[in-house]
Amino acid sequence: MADGRLKAVAKRGAALPATALGTNLGLIVLGCLLLGLSRHLAGQMDHILFDYSETSLAALVTFLGAALLVTRQPVDRATLPIILVFAALCRLVFLMPRPHLSSDIYRYVWDGMMQHHGINPYRYFPADPHIAAFRDNAIYPHINRKEYAVTIYPPVAQMFYFVATTFAASLTAMKLTLYAAEAVTVFTLIRMLVLLGLRREQVLLYAWSPLLIWEVGSSGHLDGFLTALLALALLFRMRNQPVLTGLALGAAVMTKFYPLLLLPALWRRRDWRMPLTVLGVIVASYLPYLSVGKRVFGFAGGYVQEEGISTGSRYFLLELAHHIPGLENLPAAAYYAFCVLCFVPLLWWCWHLSASADLAAFLRPAAALAFALMILFSPHYPWYVLWLVPFVVLRPSFTMGVYLCVIFYGFTTMWAEPGAKMYFLSKWMYGAVAIAAILQGIYEGWLHRVLPLARLWPVTEEGKA
Repeated sequence: MADGRLKAVAKRGAALPATALGTNLGLIVLGCLLLGLSRHLAGQMDHILFDYSETSLAALVTFLGAALLVTRQPVDRATLPIILVFAALCRLVFLMPRPHLSSDIYRYVWDGMMQHHGINPYRYFPADPHIAAFRDNAIYPHINRKEYAVTIYPPVAQMFYFVATTFAASLTAMKLTLYAAEAVTVFTLIRMLVLLGLRREQVLLYAWSPLLIWEVGSSGHLDGFLTALLALALLFRMRNQPVLTGLALGAAVMTKFYPLLLLPALWRRRDWRMPLTVLGVIVASYLPYLSVGKRVFGFAGGYVQEEGISTGSRYFLLELAHHIPGLENLPAAAYYAFCVLCFVPLLWWCWHLSASADLAAFLRPAAALAFALMILFSPHYPWYVLWLVPFVVLRPSFTMGVYLCVIFYGFTTMWAEPGAKMYFLSKWMYGAVAIAAILQGIYEGWLHRVLPLARLWPVTEEGKA
């Protein structure tokens, strides 16, 4: 009799549905943990209890746990505010401390400061004697390449720096402006999630991403602003607003050049308003800086040489090919030809969908173009991949998600150094991505018929079981 009652209780307990309250409590616990890890990174760098890789791994596991909660468990109206509050707190703990992982933000502040003094940022490198009077102890000593390189950043990035330093030429002002850009990204992603009929709470994939928290919240990278412009371009394209799409995409291109690759995906066939607007933004953005002539392109050429982009020495897949017997002397030109061949089917995919009545059909080829560029380009800095995150939010991809995770974690390990260590790290990261792609292909090919992921948890909206 007693055994029967125990079995009945156990059966009822096993059948109890998950609740939104449980989701929210779980998010609060995980949010506190993520906040604690952020504070640990921000305030204890000189005597850090855990090294970078241990801290990043803990943050990554916490984030993945939260991602499973908001995508697989019931949510209610309180869930989104919880997500946004902890997202803001995890960034604000980095507002005052100096960045430890990169010094790029000092160049941003310097460029903005020069413009407020009426100096074209493309005219002088920071150590030039002509502007020696502006050297200070807070910004100037920390600028990288200050002895020989003028700014590398395109005109819209310079305009952003000008705005960010309007009230104060400081790291704090620059970070606050970047946080505001991230708020735009979050709002825009929420709007698109609603249009796609997906949970708003899925924005956690961006808001709580440790990659964003570390690289924008802590290091203050320009890519936070770039991602906001990209998100706006995607939203305007989804709403079939070609001129606004062109304005946002053109501004993104003039912040960092590589989003130009997305133009074929965002273009609607036979509608030339968007590409013409992009061209107009590019031309117009250069006009205020043309007083330096050809030097308006800044240090871009020097950077291409320094980073091995022109010689091919930076590309992991090319280096991997050099380890194959018979391909030891494969030239960079052959690799570039291979890259072109990789993009041909993707561009055809964009063309095929460019006249689709489904206004969200462009998302998958756009994500594929961006992802392919990163795989082929082999970025040596994790902030280069931030622009992929909006695509993961809107169209979750297991392969791209694994890529972002291994990039974030890998570059916090001892192997993230040029040379043999970087080659080993790249083999590990690309191997993980290849395995993820195979598993995703197997699942999407046939396994989903017998094991739908939706069966793993009772997914309900607004807390209804």
